[in-house]
Amino acid sequence: MSLKRGRSSSPSSSSSNIFRSSTIEDQKSSFAAAFSPSLSVKALQILPEFKSASHRIAAWRKPSRQRSLMPKTKILYDMGHDDDGEKWAGGRLQHVLDDMGIEGVVVVARWYGGQNIGPIRFTHIENCAKEAVWKWRAAEVEIKKEQAAKKQKVEEETARVELENNLRERDLNIFVLRGLLADKKAKLDDSDPVPPTPQKKPLDYNTMSLEALRRVDKARDATIAFILKNIDKVDEELKLIEALEGSTQDSWKDAENPPKADGADPHDIKDSER
Repeated sequence: MSLKRGRSSSPSSSSSNIFRSSTIEDQKSSFAAAFSPSLSVKALQILPEFKSASHRIAAWRKPSRQRSLMPKTKILYDMGHDDDGEKWAGGRLQHVLDDMGIEGVVVVARWYGGQNIGPIRFTHIENCAKEAVWKWRAAEVEIKKEQAAKKQKVEEETARVELENNLRERDLNIFVLRGLLADKKAKLDDSDPVPPTPQKKPLDYNTMSLEALRRVDKARDATIAFILKNIDKVDEELKLIEALEGSTQDSWKDAENPPKADGADPHDIKDSER
């Protein structure tokens, strides 16, 4: 028995929603399949490349409008097949869709060459159908990958814009905090405040990768935390100085104004006691 698998057909009718198998040739018979998750049986059976076929065997499995009465809603399916003169072949196709859990329509065309090949024809019919379904699944995987890649790109771009804006705001905050720290240190040292030196060459965030922006963001967090820690330290020292100055002033006031004796009036002191 001569068996070979030929190239996929090149139909005149092309659709992104139709997935075709390659052609299986066995002696003088040929088999090819087409699968669609949404088109009708008729739409596939009348494909131009199937026009000369001896049989256009079909099977379908689609969600039913009816719903199960089970506690948990279970999807029911409308299933059926069309042997189109190839006895039992449609039922075999229906089992393929059901076993694979596929929703859609598959049509396998057979060109009879005049020589009986026996039960092997059912294997060819099933294999063609499976290949067409596999091609659809592969396409679905690629579509999902593309969608995931697009979604990731959008999310990364959104995160990038947000990071850039945050970093520019943090750069300004760092400049202001450094100025505040300089003022507090000057007050602590009783000297003129020295203005903070701005960054000589600001980073161009637009040209940096998202990972680099995240590293800079962590560095800015550390810088702000360091400045705030120093501000708190200087504030504690200023509070301590103010407390000491307050206690010293109170001591001087007590020395300048000693407390009076109980009931004594300086004007009533006797001359002998003066």
